[in-house]
Amino acid sequence: MTTTSSWTPVCRLADIVPDSGVCALLDGRQIAVFRVRDAAGEHLFALDNRDPFTGAMVLSRGLVGDKSGTLFVASPLLKQRFDLRTGACLDDAAVRVATYGVRLQGERIEIAA
Repeated sequence: MTTTSSWTPVCRLADIVPDSGVCALLDGRQIAVFRVRDAAGEHLFALDNRDPFTGAMVLSRGLVGDKSGTLFVASPLLKQRFDLRTGACLDDAAVRVATYGVRLQGERIEIAA
């Protein structure tokens, strides 16, 4: 996860339909931002939008799910699943995507930059 003390607003909470994601452009990087609900409540996640298997910027359009308590996004192209908390690929332990700090400030979602 990126460590920093600088936060950048990217969208409003209402801009993301529950259990889906959107893409935000932050300092020239595409960041996939997800709003996910589970039994423990609602969570926000941010990770690179680039699918490392194809190079396409598509993870924000992937399907979110839960595998034995691990929240993930499945790439819409080849369906590899990435842990929303860690960025680790659940289908290939050698692959991961970068994750970013994300927080809710009032109704505004902010990403660590």
